[in-house]
Amino acid sequence: MHLDLNLLTVLEALVEEGSVAGAAARLRLSSPAVSRSLGRIRRLTGDEILVRTGRTMTRTTYALAVQDRIGELLRQAEQLLVPSSSLDLATLDRVFTLRAHDALTAALAPALLRDVLATAPGVRLRFLAETTHDTEELRHAAVDLELGSKVPTVPELRHELLGSDPLVVVLRRGHPATARLDLATYAALPHVVVSRRGRLRDPVDDALGDHGRHRLVVASVGTIAAAAQIVAGTDAALAAPGRVVEAVTEAFELINEPVPLELPAPQVISVWHQRSESDAAHAWLRERVRATTEALLEDASNH
Repeated sequence: MHLDLNLLTVLEALVEEGSVAGAAARLRLSSPAVSRSLGRIRRLTGDEILVRTGRTMTRTTYALAVQDRIGELLRQAEQLLVPSSSLDLATLDRVFTLRAHDALTAALAPALLRDVLATAPGVRLRFLAETTHDTEELRHAAVDLELGSKVPTVPELRHELLGSDPLVVVLRRGHPATARLDLATYAALPHVVVSRRGRLRDPVDDALGDHGRHRLVVASVGTIAAAAQIVAGTDAALAAPGRVVEAVTEAFELINEPVPLELPAPQVISVWHQRSESDAAHAWLRERVRATTEALLEDASNH
């Protein structure tokens, strides 16, 4: 039997996208071409792969069971068929797209860009802001690397914990609360929170509740920069990761005080798609992001 390895590529796209149209768009093929390949796959496996449920398609039990094995087989085939080559950073010409919270971008971008310009002058970095909803841009190669605080649940996404950054209280200079920022004083302040979805609660409220206290959140904004602007012009307080927010607070001439609560330090997690796992240039980018982030957070532990 002649086995066409291209069918594995089509099968991976069909299983991950869950539709012929989605797989065709991802592979840049026509829908009829993908449908013909699906027919061949069905004849070879004896399984439908995708079945119609109402107006949508659903993956079969077999398709879900082999999803991870398909990606591994394709990576192994790529390693066997594509000759390895050393990475020449001096001549590397590539654009990498990173997605992160605006405060994390402000904290990391200057040091990361200095490093990249010094070692790989042909590389350009495109920083995108976090959105108000989860996206699939890593799966569709529109984003190369995401930096956030959540561990991905999608099996084809890889991740690495880069560190954590304890929370601080951000206040304007000359704020009367700086003289004695105990729990009672902190809880009595007006508060601003940062939320992509406009939420008026965060883990600080739960921690205060454990102590029988509550706070008044007067504003919810989408970015750290907007929150800093509010803090600079009011008596509102902001709880934020100390080192990550430092670049913004310095720009607005704000001060940071310890949080009078036991709160978990937010994590910084790097996430990428498995297709980039063995890409030498992508591995170099991940390493530079890791080193830059670890240096930033190491400074936090020394403060």
